[in-house]
Amino acid sequence: MSIENTWFHRRGDLSRDGWESVVGRETPGWQHTGIRVADLAEGDAVELAETDVERIIVPLAGSFEVVHVDADHAHGADREWTTLHGRRSVFDGPTDVLYLPLGRTATLTGRGRVAVAEAPASVRHPWRYIAAAETPVELRGAGSSSRQVHNFGTPQALDADRLIVCEVITPADNWSSYPPHKHDEHVPGHESRLEEIYYFESAPVAGSAASAETAFGMFSTYSSPAGEIDIAALVRTGDIALVPYGYHGPAVAAPGYDLYYLNVMAGPDPDRAWLISDDPAHAWVRDTWTEQDVDPRLPYPTEEGRS
Repeated sequence: MSIENTWFHRRGDLSRDGWESVVGRETPGWQHTGIRVADLAEGDAVELAETDVERIIVPLAGSFEVVHVDADHAHGADREWTTLHGRRSVFDGPTDVLYLPLGRTATLTGRGRVAVAEAPASVRHPWRYIAAAETPVELRGAGSSSRQVHNFGTPQALDADRLIVCEVITPADNWSSYPPHKHDEHVPGHESRLEEIYYFESAPVAGSAASAETAFGMFSTYSSPAGEIDIAALVRTGDIALVPYGYHGPAVAAPGYDLYYLNVMAGPDPDRAWLISDDPAHAWVRDTWTEQDVDPRLPYPTEEGRS
């Protein structure tokens, strides 16, 4: 199997037990993170049975009901029902999300697409519902490197054990995950070791007559001293890239098509922190942002909304 086929997977390649995609500790070469993606119809249900992981449930499109319970309470004394109101699509701004700590199981029902970010954990934190209005929205970069980041699962926004989760929207023609960067060495105060999952979606720009099936972007990852990796892929909705090490970026939104990705990160370092090192050959690009404005198409959604 080629390096790219080890770390890049097309939609449906990782299907299992009612899930469209599953990445976890059973995935070869993978230890610290996981993701599950499901496309649910009315009446469908999926189970989250493992009790040694923490999770964030992220509606991609649609709304969902989550029944979750502390596994230590055999009779359901700690049973909770949480409604996730969700959104029409990942390009319609932030969604509400649900953090479930170590020790909780859940049953998920609803209609639409949903992702579940996971990480093995050892410290239990309180479960938490995060409304869309509570999500910190960051406009990162400038000019053609402008993108929008929803930081609902970062250390500044959520108390968790290992899991770091955010989502990024990149308007058509723009570059994100740029300059290329890495987080595969433990350098206190400068860089942390984090596995990373990229889950992608792409869609025609608002008002376009193009079919959603034609939408695509591009994604690149290449080697660092920590290991050999080589991904140079056209990405469509449902595709998943795994980044165990190496420089990653750019993620490029093709002209005519907006690009979304959900990032799931965790690692073995003692601190839960996102610390990165840019590729020295391209780090100078950050300095150019001070002379440019943020793309006026951001933040999403626009006042007119998305069709």
